Amino acid sequence: MRYVVIGAGAVGGAVGGRLAEAGHEVVLVARGAQYEALRTGGLRLVTPEGARTHRLPVVDRPEALDLTADDVLVLAVKTQDSTAALDAWSVRPVAGGATAGERLPLICAQNGVESERLALRRFRRVYGVCVWLPATFVRPGEVSAAGTPLTGILHLGRYPAGTDETARLIAADLESAKLLAPVVPDVMRWKYGKLLANLANAIEAVTGPVTGQAALDLFERASAEGTAVLAAAGIDPAGREEQAAARAGRIRFEPFDGSPRGGGSSWQSLSRGTGTIEADFLNGEIVLLGRLHGIPTPVNEVLRRTANAFARERREAGSMSVAELVALVDAEAP
Repeated sequence: MRYVVIGAGAVGGAVGGRLAEAGHEVVLVARGAQYEALRTGGLRLVTPEGARTHRLPVVDRPEALDLTADDVLVLAVKTQDSTAALDAWSVRPVAGGATAGERLPLICAQNGVESERLALRRFRRVYGVCVWLPATFVRPGEVSAAGTPLTGILHLGRYPAGTDETARLIAADLESAKLLAPVVPDVMRWKYGKLLANLANAIEAVTGPVTGQAALDLFERASAEGTAVLAAAGIDPAGREEQAAARAGRIRFEPFDGSPRGGGSSWQSLSRGTGTIEADFLNGEIVLLGRLHGIPTPVNEVLRRTANAFARERREAGSMSVAELVALVDAEAP
C-alpha cells in the first residue's frame, strides 16, 4: 500500500516519516512554505533516536498525483480544513476506473469527531483514528516527536463502527513503524474520550500550559459540561482510566537537546499565526451537542469564542492570563 498523507504537519509528518523509515511508500501533501521546504530539503523528523531527513515525494494539490487502487489516503489536516481537502481528493480518478471516493480507503487522523461525518458523505470507506501522538511542527520542513520507544498510539477502526481486513493491514504497517495501532470496533468511543481531553486545548492556546490549579479547575469545568452533554446524547466515551491503561508503559517522553517542545495542536496554530484554530470542532462540538440536547455549555462557549478571536486577530499564543480567561467564563457561567 502507498500512503498519501494529506497534511504533512506535526501528526502527518510524524506518521509519514515513521512509515517511510519502515520501508513503506509515502507521498506527502502540503501547501505554501511547508510544500517548498519538503520539496527542496525533504522532511526532517527529530525523535529521541536522533534526526533523519526523508526525501519523499511531495505534491501541493491532488491534480499533481496519479492515484492507484493500492493507495490509502491519510487525512491529517486540521478539521477546519477537512471539507476543502475532502472535496478535492474524493473526485480524483483512480487508475482502473472510478474515483477516490468510490474506491480508496480514507483515514481521519485528526482531533475531534466531525471529519468522519464529513468524509462519509464523500468516501465509501472511512476509518477513524484516535491520535495520541505528541508532535510539534517546529518550522517548515521539520517535525519533532518526543515519544519513545513508541512514537504514538493510534486506535483505528471503521466509521461509524466495526473492523475489516483493510484496517488490520494498515495497523500492521503502522506497528512496523513504531506506532501502536490497536484495531477496535468502537473507534468513536476513543475519539469522544480524546475530545474531552482536547477541551483543554483552547485554555493552553490562550493562556499557556495547563498546569496551575486555576487552569486545571477551568478544564474540569469544561470537561464536566462535556461529560454531561455526551451522556444526554447517549454517547459513552472511553474514560480517562481506560485511556491511561492503553498507554501505560508503552510510551514515555525524552527531551531534545536544544529543541523546545511546543504546546498542543491549537497552541501550535496560534504560534504559527495561521489565522484559524480547531476550537469550533473541540469545544464547539460540546456547544453543538448542548444546544441539540438542551444542556447549557457556557464554559465551552467562552473557550471556543476566545480561541477563535485569538486566531482571527493573530494574537500571541499564551498571552492572556488564566485569571483573565476565568473572569470571561465567570461572566457567563457564574
